[in-house]
Amino acid sequence: MLYIMRHGATDWNERHKLQGRTDVPLNADGRKMAEEAHDEYRNVHIDVCYCSPLIRARETAEILLKGRDIPINTDDRLAEMCFGIYEGSENSFDTPDLPINVLFWHPERYKTPVEGGESLDELFARTGEFIEEVADPLLAQGKDVLIVGHGAMNSSIICRIKGIPVENFWSAGLEQCRLSRLL
Repeated sequence: MLYIMRHGATDWNERHKLQGRTDVPLNADGRKMAEEAHDEYRNVHIDVCYCSPLIRARETAEILLKGRDIPINTDDRLAEMCFGIYEGSENSFDTPDLPINVLFWHPERYKTPVEGGESLDELFARTGEFIEEVADPLLAQGKDVLIVGHGAMNSSIICRIKGIPVENFWSAGLEQCRLSRLL
């Protein structure tokens, strides 16, 4: 089985700020969400966990798997998509002409990344490489794999595995600390 989960809440989530690669920790609500997920999913068999190196994903994985003998490995290919100069923007949807909003409203048109940002092609390439090089071989061995990550990064994996077109990129979104079975 392949499972995927989005990290718990952060102060930036609550303030509607674009996080991207900015390393924002879980807040009290996010830790509580992860603890509730720990209780809810304690009987789900998992052999190994891979997560983003960003603290909000690592902390979610650690709380979720607390007390279980499951290795947690970080992989840079599972970091959140980089939103460049727009990381830290608060309520970006309130500014209709903000270039980063193309990614959220019309992802199929987001061809050139914003300054310092990452394109969807780059995101799909690195997460696809992770799936092919790490997850697929483990799944072929019969292992149950959990990925703990982020909204855009997780969406890229879900779209790839389920064959969802890029124009529906965000339809694959996950609630925070909700476990989804992909394969």
